[in-house]
Amino acid sequence: MFETVVILGVCAAVFVALELPRIRTLGFWRATVTPLASIIGSGFLVIGPILDHAFGSWAPLAMLALCTLAYMFGAAVRQNILHRNQHGETASTSQTIETVSSWALSLAYVVSVAYYLNLFGSFAVHLTDFHSDTNARFVTTAMFLIVLVVGWTKGFSALEHLEIHSVTLKLAIIGGLLVGLGFHLADLSASGDLLFNPVSVGPWEGVTLLFGLIVTVQGFEISRYLGNQYSPATRISSMRFAQLLSAAIYIAYILLMAYVFRPEDIPLDEAGIIDMMQLVAPILPGLLVAAALAAQFSAAIADTGGAGGLVEELTHKKVPNKLAYAIVAGLGIALTWLSDVFEIISYASRVFAFYYALQALNAALLAWRIEKSLPRTIFFGALALLGLAVTLLGQPVE
Repeated sequence: MFETVVILGVCAAVFVALELPRIRTLGFWRATVTPLASIIGSGFLVIGPILDHAFGSWAPLAMLALCTLAYMFGAAVRQNILHRNQHGETASTSQTIETVSSWALSLAYVVSVAYYLNLFGSFAVHLTDFHSDTNARFVTTAMFLIVLVVGWTKGFSALEHLEIHSVTLKLAIIGGLLVGLGFHLADLSASGDLLFNPVSVGPWEGVTLLFGLIVTVQGFEISRYLGNQYSPATRISSMRFAQLLSAAIYIAYILLMAYVFRPEDIPLDEAGIIDMMQLVAPILPGLLVAAALAAQFSAAIADTGGAGGLVEELTHKKVPNKLAYAIVAGLGIALTWLSDVFEIISYASRVFAFYYALQALNAALLAWRIEKSLPRTIFFGALALLGLAVTLLGQPVE
């Protein structure tokens, strides 16, 4: 009972603190919320069981590696924001890369919306008597149709103001989750029952698995496209802060999880985190479902709107927003019924990795042509090759 009261108290305290007008209306925080909403979204809900199952007691280092890779890709995006502000339109080759990367991002958004809404479906039915893959897919399909109707009739701007409240709710629940895990870890440590599970994957399998999980830490790139709302300096600093804050939360989360669950207590399915948290505190599963539903729906709205806007811009309005929304919904429903969630995660990771590879290539060209910096050219060039490797080699969870 004491733990439940503390968990709920922490949730309430974080929520109230982040809803204070001086925080909620702060320009820097609002610029941070947009990338943070995507980074700490669906990935937070699935990454714990996956890494614990695959890497055992080494899961925190695997999470650190994943966050470091994402931060390096973020450095390439920040480089491009800076140069676009300082030098305007760049050389034709660089502009071509930017155009191709924008098309890649629009495709990545299509896959990521399928990823978000499939997780929505899984979490929505998990604690009910209707828990099955088929029913989860029906819920996902219904959500795609709702998103499509909203886009066609109201547009997504009416829902955008909900994003900051959704992120606040999500961070509040994550705060309670971390406290609950901390209690559980402390209890096991005091009784000498901490678990040090072995790694269950080989070195190469582990690397390709991490490659296939890039989508769980993506979302920072959205700062690249907020030029109409925030200055380049604000977008760069808020993106960096969002990545560092999310990395700290992710690593703390995995660190608290890695030593308290036996392998047989780690269900390898998209909603496995719910079953694991039932062993920690009875209040946590319900809270996690609430966070999941809010996070998935808001992220799906944001990425559907982003895909529509990108396609309209890239086709010079030959493909209007509404038609782009229909394409997103149609492709997403097809992915829902033809693939499982872990396959969709891998597909999304590969497409985002291709986008990051192009951004890194563009950053390398700018470092060579404008900065005349050989070390930065080599760094971003190597990062582009790494992004290409992730695109080709990322594997789904099995």
